[in-house]
Amino acid sequence: MAAPAAVHTDRLPIGHLIGGEYRDDAVERIEVVNPATEEVIAAVPAGTAADVDAAVRAAAAAFPAWSATPLADRLRVVRAIADGLRARAEEIAATMSAEMGTPISFATNVQVPNPIGITEGVVEEIEAGALDPVEVGNSLIRREPIGVVAAITPWNFPLQQMVAKVAPALAVGCTVVLKPSELAPLTAGLLAEVITAAGAPAGVFNLVHGYGPVVGEALAGHPLVDMVSFTGSTRAGRRVSAVAAETIKRVALELGGKSASVVLDDADLTKAVKITVANSFMNNGQACSSLTRLLVPADRHDEAVATAVAAAAKYVPGDPADPATRIGPAVSATQRDRVRDYIRAGIEDGATLAHGGPEPVQGRERGYYVRPTVFGNVTPDMTIAQEEIFGPVLSVIPYADTDDAVRIANATVYGLAGAVFGADTDRALEVAGRLRAGQVDVNGARFNTKAPFGGFKQSGNGREFGRFGLEEFTELKSIQR
Repeated sequence: MAAPAAVHTDRLPIGHLIGGEYRDDAVERIEVVNPATEEVIAAVPAGTAADVDAAVRAAAAAFPAWSATPLADRLRVVRAIADGLRARAEEIAATMSAEMGTPISFATNVQVPNPIGITEGVVEEIEAGALDPVEVGNSLIRREPIGVVAAITPWNFPLQQMVAKVAPALAVGCTVVLKPSELAPLTAGLLAEVITAAGAPAGVFNLVHGYGPVVGEALAGHPLVDMVSFTGSTRAGRRVSAVAAETIKRVALELGGKSASVVLDDADLTKAVKITVANSFMNNGQACSSLTRLLVPADRHDEAVATAVAAAAKYVPGDPADPATRIGPAVSATQRDRVRDYIRAGIEDGATLAHGGPEPVQGRERGYYVRPTVFGNVTPDMTIAQEEIFGPVLSVIPYADTDDAVRIANATVYGLAGAVFGADTDRALEVAGRLRAGQVDVNGARFNTKAPFGGFKQSGNGREFGRFGLEEFTELKSIQR
């Protein structure tokens, strides 16, 4: 594999994009830190409520013409966005790796290709009739764009989560104001360039950098915003919902998770554990859908722990810019310390520390690294089995029988994802149907960017990707004749 592209931060667009113009006159700036080196690699303006108001008004002004633009013309723009992402894939992957620490191999093979697939999938779904009117009796049922969309996105999958909101919103005729995470804002600047080059008119797509309590709240509460699509923590999602409720706008939330991997008694245990470890440590353990709880038959617990430890030993923290690295640093010092505190909590609660631990990673004096960690003998009520850690920490939990496994899997406030492994596929599918989660993989099935993605319970509401993701950005109108 070739060496990753260099990141030229001096050439990155780092200002707000409002009404087709870049603005960078902020008094306060937000430093962007490379989590592998602790070096400041760029700085973006800290947006204000006034910046949000200008961006929302630009989006509102652009909405009538954009929503009336022929669908074929809007789809040409969205298709051009996919082409632009593909053309700049290497640059985007390198930028993403530098600003949030994802391994360059993961950025190249997942973090960039998935958003391209999502964008192309939007076009395919619409061309297949996803927005076509439907006749019900004497009524014509139409889907129309909801209006101005505020998209608030996280740092862990920055491009994917931006595209999952922006591409369908633009395609159906909405205009957008994007607030990316202040921890990973540089990828957003590249996306803004791609969207502009794709031919989106001024004001159709706007970008405002800044902190959640300032920019995020101003967006959620703005009376001209018709919908907020938010991805982030459950705590922040609660606040977005509360602020948005004042103006009765639609809110779509993709929040936290504590997903269970249920290994049935007839499963290939070695295969199931290896897949679960890989998923749990994916993106440095920073994925809301990570399989962080491994549920195994009690009489195979020790075997499962030993297999997990052997698999985890292959994840040696390293430089994310190195193509050979499988796991990089946490995104920030705060996140690193949070994960280490959870590991300490697991030890204090009586779980068996089988691999890793809270100590610093040897040989990594700089950077926000965490030791990949495996716990055994975890009980369902322990903190590490209930709360989202957002780091490379796997909890192995024994269960008595299938009903007990389902009970444990469902016994959290979350319901984002899950997995079931079993030799009897019909039985595995039956168990998958009993899990209270928005998406469940059976026997390591691959991720599908055309299937709906979202959660039950406090993992959120609404769906992203494919036809179902498109529908989130539309209003239904019935015309009687």
